[in-house]
Amino acid sequence: MSSWVMILLGFGVGTFGTLIGAGGGFILVPILLLLYPERSPELITSISLSVVCLNAVSGSVAYGFKKRIDYKSAFIFCATTIPGAVLGAYATAYIPRDIFNIVFGLLLLSLSSWLLYRPVRKRAAHEHTHKCYLWPITRTMTDNEGNTGTYTYDIVTAVSLSFFVGIASSMLGIGGGIIHVPAMVNLLDFPIHFATATSHFVLAFMGIAGTLIHLMNGTLKEGLTEVLFLGIGVIAGAQLGARLSHLIKGTVIIRSLAIALMIVSLRILFTSVF
Repeated sequence: MSSWVMILLGFGVGTFGTLIGAGGGFILVPILLLLYPERSPELITSISLSVVCLNAVSGSVAYGFKKRIDYKSAFIFCATTIPGAVLGAYATAYIPRDIFNIVFGLLLLSLSSWLLYRPVRKRAAHEHTHKCYLWPITRTMTDNEGNTGTYTYDIVTAVSLSFFVGIASSMLGIGGGIIHVPAMVNLLDFPIHFATATSHFVLAFMGIAGTLIHLMNGTLKEGLTEVLFLGIGVIAGAQLGARLSHLIKGTVIIRSLAIALMIVSLRILFTSVF
C-alpha cells in the first residue's frame, strides 16, 4: 500500500473514530487483516493500537478545548483500563491468526447487532433514582457551546467495565471506544457528547500503555512504517472529527456504524471459515 493511500486511510479512520469517540481501531483492524493476511495478529494489533493512540491524543486535545472531557471520571476509568491494556497487549502473542479472526469477527458481529437494535438513547433525569449504586458519583458538565449534562453512575460498575475494555481493546487493537461509548451512555448514563470526549481521553492513556508494551517486546518493529503514515492521517482526521461531533445526531452515527461493522464482521468470518 502506498504512503499516500495510508495517509488517506488514516485521515478517514481519525475523522470517524474521533467523531464517535471510538478511536477508529474497529475500522483499521479489519482493513489490515484483509490487506495483510500473512501478518500475525500481534503485529496487526500493535500497528492499530499505536495509530489509535495517536488519534486519541490528537482528538483529546480538540475535545479538551471544547470542555467536553469529564477528567475526574476519566482518571477513575484509567485506574483499571491501563492494567487491562497491559494484560491484553501481552496476551496477543499467544493467539493464533485463525482463532484471532474468528474471535474478532464474532465480537464485531455482536457489537453491530447490539448497536443496531439498541442505539444511543436519552434517559429521563430522574431515572437514576431507581437504581441501586454501590458507590455512586454525580457529575455536572457544561461545554463551550452551552450543552449541560448532569448524570450519576456507579464507580464499581465503571471500573469493572473499564478493565474489560482495556483487555479487549489492547488484545484486539480496536481501541475500546466502540465498546466504551455505548456502555457509558446506556449503563452509566453519560450524555453522548461527554461520553465520546471522555472515552477518547481514556483511550489516549490506554493506547500509550499498550503501545509501550508492544515497543518493549519488539512486536511493533516491523510495523513502524505503517504507523508513521497512518499516524499522519489520523492526527489531522481527529481534529476534523472533533469539529464535526456536534453536527450529527448520535443515533445516526451509531446505526451507520452498526451496519458497517456487520458487513466487515461477516467478511472476516467468511474468509476465516471458508
